[in-house]
Amino acid sequence: MGLLRTLKFIVNHPINRAHPLAAALGFVRWQLGSRLLTGPAVHEWVNGSRFIVQRGEEGLTGNIYCGLHEFPDMAYLLHSVSEHDLFADIGSNVGSYTLLACAARGARGICFEPVPQTYHRLMDNLRLNDLSARVTALNLGVADKAGELLFTAGENCMNHVIAEGESAGATVKVKVVTLDSALASQCPAIIKIDVEGFETLVLRGAAETLANPTLHSVIIELNGGCNRYGFDEDAIVATLKTYGFDSYSYEPFSRTLTSLKGGRNASGNTLFIRGIEQARQRSAAAAQVVIGNCRF
Repeated sequence: MGLLRTLKFIVNHPINRAHPLAAALGFVRWQLGSRLLTGPAVHEWVNGSRFIVQRGEEGLTGNIYCGLHEFPDMAYLLHSVSEHDLFADIGSNVGSYTLLACAARGARGICFEPVPQTYHRLMDNLRLNDLSARVTALNLGVADKAGELLFTAGENCMNHVIAEGESAGATVKVKVVTLDSALASQCPAIIKIDVEGFETLVLRGAAETLANPTLHSVIIELNGGCNRYGFDEDAIVATLKTYGFDSYSYEPFSRTLTSLKGGRNASGNTLFIRGIEQARQRSAAAAQVVIGNCRF
């Protein structure tokens, strides 16, 4: 993000709207402080969870500036997952969603991060939160069949499978598995998928998981990235519909789920739910989340 765009995002973020000046000063504080750091910093987050962060990590610094970078989706996870659930994080990066589900809410987790350097950062965050016994972290990619794929390795949270004809700088060959085979007899209650356009092939390898009634929610990034592989994101919506999932938006303060009437969000993530009345009951009954002076 450019500077002005970043500041606009921060002061207009729902958690910051009531105190935009303080939010802007928080941004300045991190920008100045991070330049003085000789190494990474530890940030205290939600419900005692913590993460290790360094300058330039957009996703994590977004959580510093705004509490929850991807507010509706992260808040939905916090309001919908419990200690009895398994959460699956596909394309976990350094683990923001896994930390929310498993450190802040006590769920069990399984997460997949293909790029070794990022995977090591993920493991550092899991150890920091004492999650080694509750979370299985796999240095694997997820696809429609087992094998190996070439990934970019120098694009931070934007690393992805290299498409045919694509030129890239640093790359790494990674073993990939299907979600069904990796989960074996387990089934998550919620899945988050953020694989920079490779979602179609992830879903093709997850037919058994998608059909399992234990799974009630899928948070999936649909932002046009699939075009690099020649896939159609409307087809993803249709595929999830065949398994009984409909698309919704979530308003965390009122805990309201609103149908997108078969559509999807124009950018970022789209939330898919199977069993809307149960989802509304879960979110309504969830414990309140407190971030700074904000409660939701």
